[in-house]
Amino acid sequence: MEERKCLECGEQLRGRADQKFCSDACRNAYNNKKMSGSTNYIRKINRILKKNYTILKELNYNDKTTTYKNALMKQGFNFNHFTHIYKTRNGRIYYFCYDQGFSVLENDKYLLVRKEGLVGSI
Repeated sequence: MEERKCLECGEQLRGRADQKFCSDACRNAYNNKKMSGSTNYIRKINRILKKNYTILKELNYNDKTTTYKNALMKQGFNFNHFTHIYKTRNGRIYYFCYDQGFSVLENDKYLLVRKEGLVGSI
């Protein structure tokens, strides 16, 4: 019978025939290394989206309100990251972070909406 070794540290395995790691620590270390490349980029984007969502939700207390660009920027809002874009029939564009969205108005003013509130008004 062939000797089985831990995929992380190379230690001989004892126990189940389908065992791949000698401990939880080795399993975690192996999987963390395997996922680290693209996962760090994804984590960074997800942190930005979560922060944007939180800012929109805090400022949009009535499901439809207006605010200024400076108020968003002051809290660290990143205008380059959002989950999707919605364009109305009359051409207004809304940028969404999940169910919280914004649309650019004139004079650095922004309309903040929540998706459920938006559906009835379009």
